Amino acid sequence: MKFKIEGLTVYFPYEFIYPEQYQYMLELKRALDANGHCLLEMPTGTGKTITLLSLITSYQLANPVGKLVYCTRTVHEMEKVLDELRRLHAYQEKEIGKEAAKILALGLSSRKNMCVHPDISGEGSRESVDAGCRKLTASWVRIAAVDNPNIQTCDFFENYEKKGADALLPPGVYTLHDMRSFGREKGWCPYFLARHMIQFANVVVYNYQYLLDPKVSGIISREMEKECIVVFDEAHNIDNVCIEALSVNIRQQTLEGATRNLGKISQVIEKFKATDANRLREEYNRLVEGLAQRGNLPVADNWLANPVLPDDILREAVPGNIRRAEHFVAFLKRLVQYIKGRLLTEVVESEGPLSFLNSLNKECSIDQKALKFCYDRLQSLLTTLEITDTDEFLHIQAICDFATLVGTYQRGFAIIIEPYDDRMPNIPDPVLQLSCLDASLAIRPVFERFQSVVITSGTLSPIDLYPRLLNFNPVIFKSFTMTLTRDCLCPMILTRGSDQLPVSTKFDMRSDPGVVRNYGRLLLEMVAAVPDGVVCFFVSYSYMDGIINSWNEMGILQEVMQHKLVFIETQDVVETTLALDNYRRACDCGRGAVFFSVARGKVAEGIDFDRHYGRLVIMYGIPFQYTLSRILRARLEYLRETFQIKEGDFLTFDAVRQAAQCVGRVIRSKADYGMMIFADKRYNRHDKRSKLPGWIQTHLRDAHLNLSTDMSLHIAREFLRKMAQPYDKKGQGTNATLLSQADLERMEQMENMQA
Repeated sequence: MKFKIEGLTVYFPYEFIYPEQYQYMLELKRALDANGHCLLEMPTGTGKTITLLSLITSYQLANPVGKLVYCTRTVHEMEKVLDELRRLHAYQEKEIGKEAAKILALGLSSRKNMCVHPDISGEGSRESVDAGCRKLTASWVRIAAVDNPNIQTCDFFENYEKKGADALLPPGVYTLHDMRSFGREKGWCPYFLARHMIQFANVVVYNYQYLLDPKVSGIISREMEKECIVVFDEAHNIDNVCIEALSVNIRQQTLEGATRNLGKISQVIEKFKATDANRLREEYNRLVEGLAQRGNLPVADNWLANPVLPDDILREAVPGNIRRAEHFVAFLKRLVQYIKGRLLTEVVESEGPLSFLNSLNKECSIDQKALKFCYDRLQSLLTTLEITDTDEFLHIQAICDFATLVGTYQRGFAIIIEPYDDRMPNIPDPVLQLSCLDASLAIRPVFERFQSVVITSGTLSPIDLYPRLLNFNPVIFKSFTMTLTRDCLCPMILTRGSDQLPVSTKFDMRSDPGVVRNYGRLLLEMVAAVPDGVVCFFVSYSYMDGIINSWNEMGILQEVMQHKLVFIETQDVVETTLALDNYRRACDCGRGAVFFSVARGKVAEGIDFDRHYGRLVIMYGIPFQYTLSRILRARLEYLRETFQIKEGDFLTFDAVRQAAQCVGRVIRSKADYGMMIFADKRYNRHDKRSKLPGWIQTHLRDAHLNLSTDMSLHIAREFLRKMAQPYDKKGQGTNATLLSQADLERMEQMENMQA
């Protein structure tokens, strides 16, 4: 359908549109008109992706704006976005012709997901694929291969390089699979082709890290124009992603690996001094001029950019004490030795970057300015020494990453040294953690660089906390509700078992046999009454293991398996994938199944239990973070002092958004239906309940609060009976959940008359 929103013609590839999609487009257009950032919460299962794509691509057709940069968390989500875009593009071509609707959209991922080289693509980890690629594509390897045909290079990269500026993608929408197929067909490298084509594309879909992690964004996203529209989808955890991008952990193994790396680098330097001293002299001169010279490196040699340094610092001369290769290696050896000494502590130490720098300067005469340049100086040295097996040098990279961050930021970081894990105090496992406490540090360059940034998800409640956490001013922030012709959502808060004993996963109650038994009886009653799939989420792996073990000893698990098969998420990705596969098969064949999972785990974040795969989800407890974590305590203190966010408010907000994310897996469209049970007496308190997303709260009636197991069973049976009745999918009058083109035209006429 084609309709107008405030004068903008929008192309939408379906015959009907939901009212909330129309409202979402309206707010999004206003944010784009204002050249500002926005924060939009829209319920899961209401077509958020196609709404964003339709409005923004239509906006691109009508206005001279830059490209759409669409950031997702997983490869699966990226493919889903590109599939939706392909359908939209086909509709636009039909409406306005191929030439007018011409578009180039592509997905970009790591080499591991894009490489088509028969040997390299089969490597296990991402790092080994990167290193394998560098061994075949580095400029010095290719120069040496000209004289020595025995040196192996990558045919795909060579063919791509030969084409040069003529290596272009025809207009169209390309998923990662399409890029690999195109690469094989043409004999070109899909990874480097995608990186080259980003500058010509109208739509680019890639991972958050490509914008938020400065090491990656410095290379991939460096040339994006200011007029770009950036979308962070499923962004409820965006503050955690920002913090991880600027945090570094150093263990004993890291330091041992770094010492080995430095030994190897020293050997290579000696070899070069004997055979090609001129190369080292050239590097020295380049460093006197400044690190910005790295921009002239061949595309395959540009490895990772600096984690934080702005351009003006990169143009400064590198400090004299780390310009010469052997001086830099000696400098790093002193730094590694100092950190080794700090890890020998027997008590927990916590300090800010300034006091760490002070003691480092006193003991090792290492100054802040030299630390700032460590990461880039290392990359320059590895390139000069023609080192290709980069996966072997990850340890020394981590040390230099740490050094650069400590040397650059005075605030917003904490350095915490722990001699052992609190949960296993008898096993020495010292770790030095440089933890970023301020999520706004990583995302600030994105807000400053691009005129419109859209942060959106199904669970952004309470929405007013995000601008404070990320330290920005959105021109629009809004939460939308879900229009339904029938109440297909049934959230309940269960506070006690059938024996009226309260249930909770509070630390002092969680191992109480009465609570464990009541939780087990709840599951048993529900699997007997609810058809198809039931999903249970627990607060942690250790709690899940413990409670399943107790249920097994009580005989509850055996009774559950009389009704449904049981599958469990583990920390092993392959095992979990297999369990999910078999869970789906059990639901498909009518046997029904129960899936035990963990909040904050892989399943809670990215797997949909739509239709018969999830008729009920039980959230056992409130998934608070481990509150004794020193990093968390440092972050809470920083949030209180800097942004005036109370500790309790942040912890509750974080736990409830995780719980909402878990239960939201159960409903993925309006034709779907499902029940949600929040099994913990604390959910009944207003301060917890009020932080749930609006679209859950609107269905949470007073009669569904403070329930016991038998009451919730009665409600579940009534709900399932109601869902079995035929219903009108479109709705009538003010309750209409599907709007046709004629409805939209009528709405537009009424708005014009009122205006």
